[in-house]
Amino acid sequence: MDVIIVTGLSGAGKSQAVNCMEDMGYYCIDNLPPVLIKNFLDLIMRDKVSIEKAAFVIDIRGGEFFDALKSGLVELNHAGVKYKIMFLEASDEILIRRFNETRRTHPLACAGNTLEGITAEKQRLLEIRKIADFIIDTSNMKTAQLNETIKKLLGTEECGSSFTISVQSFGYKNGMPLDADIVFDMRFIPNPYYLKSMKKLTGNSEKVSNYVLKFPEAQEFLNTVHDLINRLIPFYSREGKSHLVVAFGCTGGQHRSVAMANEFTKRLLEEGKRVIKVHRDL
Repeated sequence: MDVIIVTGLSGAGKSQAVNCMEDMGYYCIDNLPPVLIKNFLDLIMRDKVSIEKAAFVIDIRGGEFFDALKSGLVELNHAGVKYKIMFLEASDEILIRRFNETRRTHPLACAGNTLEGITAEKQRLLEIRKIADFIIDTSNMKTAQLNETIKKLLGTEECGSSFTISVQSFGYKNGMPLDADIVFDMRFIPNPYYLKSMKKLTGNSEKVSNYVLKFPEAQEFLNTVHDLINRLIPFYSREGKSHLVVAFGCTGGQHRSVAMANEFTKRLLEEGKRVIKVHRDL
C-alpha cells in the first residue's frame, strides 16, 4: 500500500494538498492520532478493503496526540510498513498574511500573537522535518502549482525513474529558498539588467537567455552542474531520498537565474527525468 504522512506548518496548504491527493485516488484521513495509523492499516488488511493509497494528515492540532508521532512512525517501521512524509511550509510573512486573511488564530498563538505561534510550531516540527521525504515551500505557490507539484512527486513512475528534481530560480534580495537542497550562485555571469534593451525583460525571453548562455563560463558551469547532479542522484536514491531541490540564484531572480534554471531543466527533460520548475520571484 502507498502510505503518505502529510504534515507541516499551519497555514502552509495541507488542506489543498489533501484535496489534490483525494483527486489522485488517495483515501485521506485528517487529524488522525499517530498511534492509530497502524490500527487503521491493520483493519484494511484484515477486512481486505480495496484501498491501495492512503494519506494521513497529522499536525499540531492533535495536541498531545501529535507528540506520539515519532513512536507511531517507529511502530510502522517495525511492522514493515513503507511510507513517505510530505512536509509543507511557507515563510513567516506569508503564513501571517494567510492567517490575517482568513481571520483564524494560529493553534499555538498566545494572546493572538501569530508569529510566536509559528515559531513554537517550527520548533515542535523540527525533528519530523529532518526526516521528511518531500519538503514543499508553498510561499509563492498558487493552488494549481501546488497540485502540479504533488502530482509529479507522487505520480506513478515515468521514464523509468521515480526520482524527481525541482529546479528553482530565485533572487538573493528576497532571501534563500527554504526548501533548497543545493544552491548555485549565478552572479558570476554579467547581468543583463544593466543593458537597457534587456532591463525590463526576464530570463524567459530568448534575447536574455541567449545573452546569459553565450558566455563560455556559463556553458562550463552548466556542464559541470549537470554532471554533478547526475552523479549524485544514485547516492541520494540509495539513502532513500526521492526528491532533490536544485536552486539557481541571482540578485533579483529575474534574468540570470531564470535563464540558467530554464536551460538546466531543458537538459534534464531531454534525458527523460521527472522535473518540476519554479521561478520563485518572477
